[in-house]
Amino acid sequence: MSPGERRKMIVQAVLPLVVEHGAAVTTAQIARAAGIGEGTIFRAFADKDELVDACVVEALRPDGMIELLAEIPLDQPTEKRLAEAAGVLAAHLERLGAIAGAMHRSGARKRHHRGGDRQASFEAMRAAVAELFEPERGKLRLPPEQLGGIFLSLLLSRSRDDQQSLEIGALIDVFLHGAVKAD
Repeated sequence: MSPGERRKMIVQAVLPLVVEHGAAVTTAQIARAAGIGEGTIFRAFADKDELVDACVVEALRPDGMIELLAEIPLDQPTEKRLAEAAGVLAAHLERLGAIAGAMHRSGARKRHHRGGDRQASFEAMRAAVAELFEPERGKLRLPPEQLGGIFLSLLLSRSRDDQQSLEIGALIDVFLHGAVKAD
């Protein structure tokens, strides 16, 4: 296994531990989860902090979410496609929140992770959501790219703690059909 492949394998195995323990994860836990000896960790990473940082950077990447968005069948009704997209995004945000919470609880100091450009990540997510509007392109009031950005912004602005927050079905209905009832 190449050094890069080994690093990737370790990060994938350790990511759930970082969600659970944050920076307090031990090298013994890491070795067990990855099925390697503790010494192998330090041949792949300079120290535990570098490994934990690599896990956080991996969690911040939108690639997995974008792949899941691309798997949503375009032959479904628009409402169903958008509901699935909302579920994919909610799961991604929940994972990010879990990692941030675990890192905070473990006493890890906030570091600036170089997991990529936030704007580039948003643009990639917007493009993936825009694809979900393509089957209706001829009937849309705005281009799919613009609708993808608006829909993402609506989803990202929802607070899970806000009692007044619209349920996703209602949000999609208002997004697609407007706030005013037809006469």
